Amino acid sequence: MATVKWTLDKAHSQLQFKVRHMMLTTVTGDFKEFDIEVETAGDDFSTAKINVTANIESVASGSEQRDTHLKSDDFFNAEKFPALSFTGTSLTHAGDDHWILQGDLTIRDITKPVSFQVLYMGMIDDPWGNKKAGFEVNGKVSRKEYGLLWNVVTEAGGVVASDDVRIHCNVQFIKQS
Repeated sequence: MATVKWTLDKAHSQLQFKVRHMMLTTVTGDFKEFDIEVETAGDDFSTAKINVTANIESVASGSEQRDTHLKSDDFFNAEKFPALSFTGTSLTHAGDDHWILQGDLTIRDITKPVSFQVLYMGMIDDPWGNKKAGFEVNGKVSRKEYGLLWNVVTEAGGVVASDDVRIHCNVQFIKQS
């Protein structure tokens, strides 16, 4: 079967993260600049080779001060480690439109295996003759496992930023001929 390349439809895709702040609220951020390369055997995504990169300088959380802090050595250290990456190792069908994506996530210079829940949203031909496929991806990682150690203990004994980081992505791909 022929290898098919799928390009990211950047106008219809998001790579977000969510972190509890002071254990009271959740702060959402995203990477404005990221790319995902996908190759499949035909239209069969279970054969997908997946590579994700995100530009750390493009992190945006709705607060310029927080974004600057996230780019510092307390967190991502964008100067020394300008990108994070994910390389998929398997995509396994888990029933209906649900899949499990496993792979290696690299933040800073630390690579760890991770697993994400994937919801296959479907495949269609758009009005301009393009074949598109959509996915929602969710998971959770420990930021401390990747050397993002900064935190402050509050007077009540809680912490400013939780260790758990929830990952949420909505991605749409365009089949290349």
